[in-house]
Amino acid sequence: MIGKLKGVIDSQGDDHVILDVGGVGYVVHCSGRTLKTLPATGEWTALAIETQVREDAIRLFGFASSAERDWFRLLQNVQGVGAKVALAVLSVLSPRDLSLAVLGQDKATIALAPGVGPKLAARIVAELKDKASAFGAADNLPAASLPGADGREPAAIADAVSALVNLGYARPQAMEAVRSSARALGEAAETAALIRRGLKELTS
Repeated sequence: MIGKLKGVIDSQGDDHVILDVGGVGYVVHCSGRTLKTLPATGEWTALAIETQVREDAIRLFGFASSAERDWFRLLQNVQGVGAKVALAVLSVLSPRDLSLAVLGQDKATIALAPGVGPKLAARIVAELKDKASAFGAADNLPAASLPGADGREPAAIADAVSALVNLGYARPQAMEAVRSSARALGEAAETAALIRRGLKELTS
């Protein structure tokens, strides 16, 4: 199995890159996020690789980081999530934002990915919540970033996030700003206070 490739970028497509490694051109499928990080054609790069072997084909998937590759593998443990959907999710969310969404049971953020409906998003956050903590994500999050015992966000946090999204901020960034504000202001913080401090977090 191929775990890493280092070579010269020969060309790029909408969902793949051809990587020239010692004169051999490997077709490597990538998330949109990874493709945006790649250097120009003719320059060197290295990608973490996931190799999938099927009866009729061998496909290579490339990632800018091992964390992205780990999430690609993990997502496909969920029924209804194949390589295409996993790449779609990773095109919209970074590994950190995906960790935040799963640990926070934020179905709406997961559903931003093309091809992911509300039911599939709910299944992803439900099935991966416990597994996501194994990636160390939970250790890096404040207590206020985690859902309550019933798996739902406190109402003030949810309302503040919704307000910031309505102002045009992306949900993952709005969520992180509000949760950071909740940690600073305390559990009793009201929605208005969370919004004000969240805006400062986003504009500082």
